[in-house]
Amino acid sequence: MRNNITGEESTIPCTGFFVAIGHTPNTKVFADYLDLNPQGYINVIPGTSKTTVAGVFVGGDAADHVYRQAVTAAGTGCMAALDAERYLAATGYMHLQP
Repeated sequence: MRNNITGEESTIPCTGFFVAIGHTPNTKVFADYLDLNPQGYINVIPGTSKTTVAGVFVGGDAADHVYRQAVTAAGTGCMAALDAERYLAATGYMHLQP
């Protein structure tokens, strides 16, 4: 690890870690395609993971400007997966054969 203020480097023995995006979501790549709020978070239809673009879903820190926690990111990621599955089933895409 490196201290961004002092430049001091040290090693922390661990078997895993969580990466936080900070207070500015890394969503600029989607700005031309999805509706973002002034802080850069992707807007969703309340109570869902649906964006304003049909078939595009979002979860986690890209949409959660209130809690920004790993556990809520996992939960909304699951919501997005389920919403995507339901969208694909409703549009018939799940029945296509490769």
